[in-house]
Amino acid sequence: MTLETKLVGDKQLVLTRAVSAPPDRVYRAHTEATLVRQWMSGAMGYVVADCTYDARPGGSFPVVWEGEAAEMPDFEVTGEFLALDPPHRIEHVERMHLPDMTTSDSHIVTEFAAHAAGTLMTMTMTYESRDARDEAIATGMTEGMEAFYLQLDTL
Repeated sequence: MTLETKLVGDKQLVLTRAVSAPPDRVYRAHTEATLVRQWMSGAMGYVVADCTYDARPGGSFPVVWEGEAAEMPDFEVTGEFLALDPPHRIEHVERMHLPDMTTSDSHIVTEFAAHAAGTLMTMTMTYESRDARDEAIATGMTEGMEAFYLQLDTL
């Protein structure tokens, strides 16, 4: 299954994707730096240069990607964890730092549910405004996410 996207109201983007692993493994792949590095590196010509996860309420994370080619700009995502319910739910705030801009904060709730032979992951991203949501989408974020999720399927 590929990443399905749905706009909800003025401020939300809901992403849904089936992953061929049980919920506990998919949850860990979203909260443990060693696993994050594995599936978020190498897609679309980007490698993870730095990744630290303090997966607890109040903990933070940076993930820094470097482009393998000179014309590919480096970028970073930073955030803070608000609540965790292993292996069912992660709630956090994040922002994307690009060379020419930093997106506004998005409030994200990711839910992991047993589904067929794996996990149905639903990510609800809430932005400050319609413009902020549309600006984030325009960065190519969802295409990059799907490229990473293809790699998550192989873990």
